[in-house]
Amino acid sequence: MRRAVQVFLVFVCVLVLLGFYGCGEEDANDQLIGGECATAADCDDNDDDTPQLDCITTFKGGYCGREGCTQNAGCPERSICVTHATVNYCFLVCTQKTHCNQNRTVDNESNCSSNIDPVEGGEDKVCVPPSG
Repeated sequence: MRRAVQVFLVFVCVLVLLGFYGCGEEDANDQLIGGECATAADCDDNDDDTPQLDCITTFKGGYCGREGCTQNAGCPERSICVTHATVNYCFLVCTQKTHCNQNRTVDNESNCSSNIDPVEGGEDKVCVPPSG
């Protein structure tokens, strides 16, 4: 019986450690990339470890994107580096429209589009709202 308790406690400790170390960086949706905005302040997820996002106001409802990426590796998980209006931003990756609107209202929904200019090429689609 004592051995079973020890094994159980080791198992619990391993699970706790995996919880702390296995989570990694927040993904793009958690950081509000692709989210609706009127100003850059609307794109702040209040996580001091995350670089501030910019509000791209050329889209209906705005679009929170991280400006200045030069490759996909500079973007959070589930986002890629895209050139929009001669500036590079991290845009939210999608395979269907439902992936795009977690942080957007119905009036300002994004679409999942391949009509983009990815910095590194590829077949990815990203969430893009209509032009504002």
